[in-house]
Amino acid sequence: MTDKRAGGDADRIMLLVAHTGRSAAIRVARVLVDKLTAAGIAVRVLEPEAADLGCAAAIVVPSSPEAAVGTEMVLAVGGDGTLLRAAELARPARVPLLGVNLGHVGFLAEAEPEDLSAAVVSVVARRYTVEQRMTVEVEVRINGSQIEGTWALNEATVEKSARERMLDLVIEVDGRPLSRWGCDGVVFATPTGSTAYAFSAGGPVVWPDVEALLVVPISAHALFGRPMAVSPHSVLAAEVIGAEFMAAGASQAETAGAVLWCDGRRMVELPPGSRVEVRRGALPVLLARLPAVPGAATAIGASFTDRLVAKFGLPVAGWRGQAGRAGAPARAGDAVVSEAIAHTADEEPGGHA
Repeated sequence: MTDKRAGGDADRIMLLVAHTGRSAAIRVARVLVDKLTAAGIAVRVLEPEAADLGCAAAIVVPSSPEAAVGTEMVLAVGGDGTLLRAAELARPARVPLLGVNLGHVGFLAEAEPEDLSAAVVSVVARRYTVEQRMTVEVEVRINGSQIEGTWALNEATVEKSARERMLDLVIEVDGRPLSRWGCDGVVFATPTGSTAYAFSAGGPVVWPDVEALLVVPISAHALFGRPMAVSPHSVLAAEVIGAEFMAAGASQAETAGAVLWCDGRRMVELPPGSRVEVRRGALPVLLARLPAVPGAATAIGASFTDRLVAKFGLPVAGWRGQAGRAGAPARAGDAVVSEAIAHTADEEPGGHA
């Protein structure tokens, strides 16, 4: 990717966002600041994180929506929660986001700590591409009037607020009612979010370049309560039906509402009668993707398929695909598959699926 701004490297600025509650993230962040500043690239850090990071060479900026404006990239060091927090800054600035994963799964992250040196070399040399990830815009309405508007990269989830009873929802697609569910909630997810909450709720894994929106019910007591993939141009809605219940120790009946969560970060209370509308967002999140680096610990630049194999430890022993044929070109991410084969080669036949 070419930096089109005048002034060359002297004008290059990165914003660093880190999970300062983890010592490993602080160590990785400090290494990043040192390596980037040594290459002549300025690094901003957020004011609430500056003291913990202790990077004298960094530029301290307020933690505001404008923090990433004028930067080339936002670097996130931590788990998916840190990347989602960093996405809130990268998206309005329309700059790419690159994550160093210190979490458990980390599908959004591009590199692991072991690959840090190789990742920095690629960033400094501007050897990266930018891909767009679909977002959703979310509106909350009561009696036709909008009371809240927000967005999500992974998912918008309508969940019950009362543990004592199920949530009563009517689901709508493109202005037509689809079904009424007694459930714990419903997940409206993007392809990026298919490996997050939607996956845990039993939804399908969707490759990031597939354009679709997902509707995944959570523990629905219904004859028709299957996960669904709909057009990316569809407008989805969930209407909260009011229902009375007796809470433990209560002297009179209460009316159950719901809660809207977007990416597990932004919450809106939904009283009975609320309507949540979800549609494709006009502004995507940009993710920086690095080229494959031979010998990298976790195969930077691996395909989504190889990421699935690595992240979930999927058994692929016995594979005799193209990469195993004489003279076949090696593919980015083959190191991940080879590592997975090595881990599963000693498994006894008839092991768990």
